[in-house]
Amino acid sequence: MNTPPPQPTTLRLTRTVALASAACLLVSGCSVLGAADDGADTADRSGGGMKVALVTHGGKGDAFWDLVRKGAETAAAKDGIDLTYAGDSDPASQAALVRDAVRDKVDGIAVTLAKPAAMRGPVAQAKAAGIPVVGLNSGIDAWRPTGLLEYFGQNESVAGQAVGDKLDEVKAKHALCVVHERGNVALEARCAGVKKTFRGDTDNLYVDGADMNAVTATIASRLRQDSSIDEVVTLGAQYGLSAVKAVEQSGSRAEVATFDLNKDLVKAIQGGDVQFAVDQQPYLQGYLAVDALWLYRTNGNISGGGTAPVLTGPAFVTRSNVSAVARFAAAGTR
Repeated sequence: MNTPPPQPTTLRLTRTVALASAACLLVSGCSVLGAADDGADTADRSGGGMKVALVTHGGKGDAFWDLVRKGAETAAAKDGIDLTYAGDSDPASQAALVRDAVRDKVDGIAVTLAKPAAMRGPVAQAKAAGIPVVGLNSGIDAWRPTGLLEYFGQNESVAGQAVGDKLDEVKAKHALCVVHERGNVALEARCAGVKKTFRGDTDNLYVDGADMNAVTATIASRLRQDSSIDEVVTLGAQYGLSAVKAVEQSGSRAEVATFDLNKDLVKAIQGGDVQFAVDQQPYLQGYLAVDALWLYRTNGNISGGGTAPVLTGPAFVTRSNVSAVARFAAAGTR
């Protein structure tokens, strides 16, 4: 339903409020209409000169984080923000990066909570310095206790349960859920979700996500050991492609499903090598997190009211609908 344009009396009232607000600012420098006072003067109202740090747990060589970063950079360019990106899969190192951002006196921080306990201290330090912090991608159950302003991502438990239901639909019997980073709360929640709803058997397999050859070899070895495994579920696009290789190398007849997308994974879905992917839209996560900090600084907005996360997934990409996202994946944004 379209919102009707304001009536003349409303317009007169709006102008009166604007004039009164201007007078208030000229006379006493008071705040107006609930605008964010928490450090808001560090950036002008257009966002120009605003500095934002995006700090993730992304390791080197993981193309997933290229999508997050690209979305963040797009929002930064739109808003006139000076954006810095840093990532480290080691929780202590990631925490140090957040502390560095606080010392640099940035105007906002976007952070992932793969290991929430490691982020509590740095987030508290940022808040004490008047720096708003938002969360993205991982830590949907921890963002509020950690003290973040907003959160952007998918509910990993719900996404895993949806995959479990999907496996039942395709009549799978024995699933292998491949975890590429031990202790990552988001990844553990995905596999736990699969196990919760899937009526067949679910086993977790932990691999070294930093060594793709080792990932392929470990999955292939497990498939050779257990011929009853008829479904391999990976938790990242590049690991899904490794699983395809592992199935070929082992002679297994298992199908492959995965979380997340990239252009090569899209081709694998089109070619039938991967059954489906769960898209959490990482580009959107990066974009929304940076844009949210700009909106908070310039207009006092808080997405979700500070009490509910903003969900970016899950959505299933299958052979029947993959053409709708293929061109975006080719451009590096899906």
